[in-house]
Amino acid sequence: MSYAEYIAPGLGLRTSQVAATIALLDDNATIPFIARYRKEKTGSLDEVQISAIAEQYAKMLELSDRKETILRTIEEQGKLTDELRKQIDECWSATDLEDIYLPYKPHKKTRADIAREKGLQPLADRIMKQYPEPIRATEDELQGARDIIAEEISQDVKARNAIRREFSYSAVLTTKVVKDKAATPEAQNYKDYFAVSDPLRRMASHRLLAIRRAENEGFIRVDISADVDKCLEKLDRLYIRNSTFSAKQVEMAIEDSYKRLLKPSIENEFAASSKEAADTEAIRVFATNLRQLLLESPLGQKRVLALDPGFRTGCKLVALSAQGDLLYHDVIFLHNLESQHVLTEAVRKYDIQAIAIGNGTASRECEEFVRRTLSKTDKQPDIFVVSENGASVYSASKIAREEFPNEDVTVRGAVSIGRRLMDPLAELVKIDPKSIGVGQYQHDVDQTRLKEALNQTVESVVNYVGVDVNTASPYLLTYISGLGPTIAQNIVDYRSANGPFADRKSLLKVPKLGAKTFEQCAGFLRIAGGTNPLDNTAVHPERYAIAEKLSKDPEASRHLEQYVTDDVGLPTLTDILHELQKPSRDPRTQAEAFHFDESVHTIDDLQVGMVLPGIVTNISNFGAFVDLGVHKDGLIHISQMADRRINNPSEVVALHQHVRVRVIGIDTARGRINLSLKNI
Repeated sequence: MSYAEYIAPGLGLRTSQVAATIALLDDNATIPFIARYRKEKTGSLDEVQISAIAEQYAKMLELSDRKETILRTIEEQGKLTDELRKQIDECWSATDLEDIYLPYKPHKKTRADIAREKGLQPLADRIMKQYPEPIRATEDELQGARDIIAEEISQDVKARNAIRREFSYSAVLTTKVVKDKAATPEAQNYKDYFAVSDPLRRMASHRLLAIRRAENEGFIRVDISADVDKCLEKLDRLYIRNSTFSAKQVEMAIEDSYKRLLKPSIENEFAASSKEAADTEAIRVFATNLRQLLLESPLGQKRVLALDPGFRTGCKLVALSAQGDLLYHDVIFLHNLESQHVLTEAVRKYDIQAIAIGNGTASRECEEFVRRTLSKTDKQPDIFVVSENGASVYSASKIAREEFPNEDVTVRGAVSIGRRLMDPLAELVKIDPKSIGVGQYQHDVDQTRLKEALNQTVESVVNYVGVDVNTASPYLLTYISGLGPTIAQNIVDYRSANGPFADRKSLLKVPKLGAKTFEQCAGFLRIAGGTNPLDNTAVHPERYAIAEKLSKDPEASRHLEQYVTDDVGLPTLTDILHELQKPSRDPRTQAEAFHFDESVHTIDDLQVGMVLPGIVTNISNFGAFVDLGVHKDGLIHISQMADRRINNPSEVVALHQHVRVRVIGIDTARGRINLSLKNI
């Protein structure tokens, strides 16, 4: 059976769709390219479906490698039979494969090994048959035989699956506080997890990750257990045949096997699988939030004044050109008359069209200072509050040093804030996605999986939006389908040496950018004002001929099927027609200015029942956090997001969305604000 035949049923897809996708992946096609330009081959699979296929395919390749290792190991032991080889070849479950391998897996000497060395295997085999005849053996010999039986049961697939089923149904996760650390200040962050006893299958992913963090930091101990009596009963049914003396020995071996071998092994499995599931959910939230953040509305090419707020050291102020170049920088203080002059003069001199204010400490006070100062002038640029998450990481990075070698980190940070307003995507790709702050427990999940998911999200968004090849930075170009750091830099170097690209075909002159790379990247790169208008659309060069025919047919949409060929179907034709109708359209919406309620400045100003404007700053699987301008984010619990039941908050809100919320609870002592979207 082929990989595609194994993968397709689990994903609810046709085998032909999966097979075609695997073939394209094997040919080094990227996920964005396959989703956009190979719809006829895949049956119009989207990026999510293609990613799922790629993930399952990678797992099967990994499993194939594991099979080879196992077969080689067993063969070296001289124990590989034709039946065992067939069993391994036909196994496509990682868990089942490891169960098959368990009796042959190299291990440290066990109690059963010692008993076998004493020649007690025949006695163990005889006891397992549970004959009615009496067994003549010493207690030491019986103990050795029981050790062998206990190990054999722990390695029996039937026994392991029986215990797994019971754990799946009744496993309970319990915690106990480590008494020596319970009174420490750090432990108080985890006091909600000092005495947990919850069914594992119902435990929310964020709660499990918090518990595991507390365990890793040494504040609690965690145990996962199923109902012992039910587990032993299941094992008895498998192995106990009567009530003879031998059966009693087997029963004793079963109890020992469960407590000493099976239970710890299956507990480790469930600890790992539950952590993996929690990681998957947390990473999904990260990726969803990151996608929303990267697709945040751009202001576009406007002259921007950006301020990185601060009390003690002042607010760093920078003026940027419409292309994002640094024109000027200074420092202003919020209660200084001279600073008012500096601000108004900068707005006037650089003909500022918009003001970006970071949302960190003193953001609210900085915004009020700017509004108050400019209210006395005839210049009234729109004011935007911009997320600072990751700006400090960027300002100290190699990329920032290369862009601004003569400026300090404060200037670089303010520039990043201003550029984020102009084009969030172009600026945020310069920062490690993990540093942008778009989820919780980012240090607790599998770091390799997190990095892969976030990088894939960035790649997806960059290709979805498209990139102007004549203005894009190498950091942005790196994420374009088929490109990487080397070719991205080569594009920029070629552009610098030869001037702007006049058409997409000119990309083939870039060193190391061959035909295959061109195929993968061309449709996602835009050339505005070039020799061919199609170069500024998402139409792939391989389809220009058909696009030109469609552009000359005003009635094309009514008889599109007439243009179908062997390799160009309706999905591609529909995409081309859409591009011709709305060429070079940025799929992102326009940025909108925002203003906090002027009657609230601190948590003490809040009252239950108030309806206030806010900005969504973070989304988890249990709710969304909202900045109300009071230096403490409020929480909209998932139960307060809609009158209907929802599965996750992203169904209702998006990151950095402007919302109106009702205050339903205030805990000033703990700095907690509870909010609701209902009945607004």
